[in-house]
Amino acid sequence: MSNELWRDSAHGLAARIRSGEVSSREVVDAHLARIEEVNPHLNAVVRVLADTARAAADAADRSRADGDHLAPLHGVPFTVKENIDVAGTPTTSGVLVLADAIASVDAPAVQRMRTAGAIPIGRTNLPDFGLRVHTDSQLHGLTRNPWNPRVTTAGSSGGEASAIASGMSPLGLGNDIGGSLRNPAHCCGIASIKPTTGVVPGASVIPPLQVPISFQLMAVEGVMARHVADVRLGLEIVAGVDRRDPVSVPARLSDVPIDRPLRIAVIPDPPGGNPTDAGIADAVRHAGSILTALGHIVVEATPDGYARAVELWSLLLSGDLRTQKPILDQVMGEGGRQFLDFMDVMSAQPDLESWTLVHAERNGVAKQWAEFFGDYDAIISPVWTQPAFAHGADIADAAGAAATLDLLRPTLPPNLLGLPAAVVPAGIRNSMPVGVQIIGDRFHDLACLSIAAMIENSVGVLTPIDPVLVSADG
Repeated sequence: MSNELWRDSAHGLAARIRSGEVSSREVVDAHLARIEEVNPHLNAVVRVLADTARAAADAADRSRADGDHLAPLHGVPFTVKENIDVAGTPTTSGVLVLADAIASVDAPAVQRMRTAGAIPIGRTNLPDFGLRVHTDSQLHGLTRNPWNPRVTTAGSSGGEASAIASGMSPLGLGNDIGGSLRNPAHCCGIASIKPTTGVVPGASVIPPLQVPISFQLMAVEGVMARHVADVRLGLEIVAGVDRRDPVSVPARLSDVPIDRPLRIAVIPDPPGGNPTDAGIADAVRHAGSILTALGHIVVEATPDGYARAVELWSLLLSGDLRTQKPILDQVMGEGGRQFLDFMDVMSAQPDLESWTLVHAERNGVAKQWAEFFGDYDAIISPVWTQPAFAHGADIADAAGAAATLDLLRPTLPPNLLGLPAAVVPAGIRNSMPVGVQIIGDRFHDLACLSIAAMIENSVGVLTPIDPVLVSADG
């Protein structure tokens, strides 16, 4: 039995440990065995914390035997993206220069997961500094997608998504400034939440300790898992103000109303770029039909300022990246540098006056979306407008980079505007999972997850899966 424990959800594992059906040590050992079995094919977990995880599991089992109070995730393993501090391990951000940058304390989210009883079992791969939509790092190399080893896991939390989808971990922590929690969830067939800005605190003891304004406004910490219920539990654990993060807030999160049908806007083909792949657009409409069948009101509608929100995201981030590019060019690997070079060429170069106007216009677009959410409880849209691309297609040439930025445009307005956005699988198209994104008004994070759960209840949970292996000629 223990060798199949990796198939269970975080909720399920916590319940079985609490009841005494299984021990935390059995659960941890089962996941360590799963890592040993499948990680060589995927390169998702780049640092295995076997000794400390086993010691923590043994302590958890002693605590249960002593009759101590058990926290919600008592004895359950989890994984952490390698740009989030885990005390005693390096926060490498995927680059050689930080290979030995040992964190002295946990990041707030990791600390809260430990307080909830969870046990860090491994660190996961990401592209250099998380600044690419494809997970291939200077330090650890390429991470493969368990559904198809020839296509991207996306990024930047691609190691987390690949590990969770293949059963190496039941849930994990990542972060997101341009879809980095949602892109990999879509490509690997799992669930995730990009919370409202400020809901989950983020802080690091590894330089740089001061972050640019675009990161302050748009970057968030979040949770990934195979089951929406696990994402929700993880969010509830890690949310809340922390003095180490001045952007964090003690927010009270809203759920769906229970006294009326929901009003849902669907956007099968988001404006501002190339047409959406037909299979992906169908998946969005199918998600809408699931909610219609449940008695909710679903219409096709798009907020004013949608396309401009995508453009403003690019202007805001690229302006900051341009000022840091001389330093990044010295420490990033070739692939990361190439992607930033393409972004730099494709983006406008604002002067001080236009940079100021970007922030003013961002506020205007935020008002347009706020008015839209006065009429609708949520938006369902694609995560990506196109299927997962082949490894390296994002830096093959300028056209590939442009196509990559175009296909992920549905993820960008929530970052620009600080909105919550959940991802849940909506089915399989051409042997690959397709996720849909549920965007809500600020602090309606739980509502996004409740709607995601409605879709999951109809579609089902698509993972864990065994990795599809590369053929002899691949």
